[in-house]
Amino acid sequence: MAVNEAERRALTRALELAARGPRGVNPQVGAVILSPAGDVLAEGWHRGAGTPHAEVDALSKLASGAARGATAVVTLEPCNHTGRTGPCAAALIEAGIARVVYALDDPGAVSGGGAERLRDAGVSVESGEQADAAHALIEGWLTAQRLGRPHITVKWAQSLDGRAAADDGSSRWITGPEARADVHRRRSEADAIAVGTGTVLSDDPALTARDGDALRPAQPVPVVIGSRPTPADAAVHRHPHAPLFYDSHDLHAIVGDLHRRGFQRLFVEGGPTLASAFLRAGLADEVLAYVAPVLLGGDRLALTDIGVSSIGEALRLSIDEWVPLGRDLLAVAHPADTDRSAAPTEGAD
Repeated sequence: MAVNEAERRALTRALELAARGPRGVNPQVGAVILSPAGDVLAEGWHRGAGTPHAEVDALSKLASGAARGATAVVTLEPCNHTGRTGPCAAALIEAGIARVVYALDDPGAVSGGGAERLRDAGVSVESGEQADAAHALIEGWLTAQRLGRPHITVKWAQSLDGRAAADDGSSRWITGPEARADVHRRRSEADAIAVGTGTVLSDDPALTARDGDALRPAQPVPVVIGSRPTPADAAVHRHPHAPLFYDSHDLHAIVGDLHRRGFQRLFVEGGPTLASAFLRAGLADEVLAYVAPVLLGGDRLALTDIGVSSIGEALRLSIDEWVPLGRDLLAVAHPADTDRSAAPTEGAD
């Protein structure tokens, strides 16, 4: 039975609801319960670890028996394991749900399998509708589950000839206002933003996400990496969130600690040294290269040593999107050899 228009609308709504939930150890999930006639009976979303999952949250708003024969529309396959909460697949079966439509398969070896359990109980199940949108919403969680670290975006701005600054070190502004506004929007979508101590000392960045002169509601936590001390009057100390300082060059240990703290998305914006270090360490899930139509020449390259000594060792990228931004151009890419489908070994609860 194909997905109908009412179910598509409900899934779009479920994705909106899912985005209300916090990013953390659990995925953001939304759910809508539809009557057999396609009317909305209840809505729910997951509010964080240990709280009811989206399906159970929606069911809790209905009287006993009111969900019998209804359809549950969910952004992620209903879970099939008991953690701090019970399995959602079992809750849906017990409530008498007759049909489940979900966007994205749960990749967890423990938490997955809900669809099979539902089908075994006689529930009609459809999957894959709006899977790309659901994947984009929880991509950080999927990366964290698969790799034990946040989803990492490495960003830089460069001239057409690959320079990050002029010979005197000046770099404001290589790109135009449209590109800078795009950076601030993307910053606000991250949980943390990383720079090196060299950038803190040379540029004194605020590391906030702004909309014009105003702070955006969502702000990434600043992360400063390096052994040189940060001045007490540095702008980063005035950030809405207390910064995290890592006196270390072990990037794998740093991102592992960020994962344990519940960070799902890390935005690396620390200049050529730090960007190159993340690329060299194989710690880049996404690359954002903002290219301005200017020529600077000189030696101040946008990237330095990324561990490539011959053309055969080149880090190949797959372009996801080319985005015109005023006079500038943004390349959104990911490493060509990235396996985005590998499943994690455990599920969250």
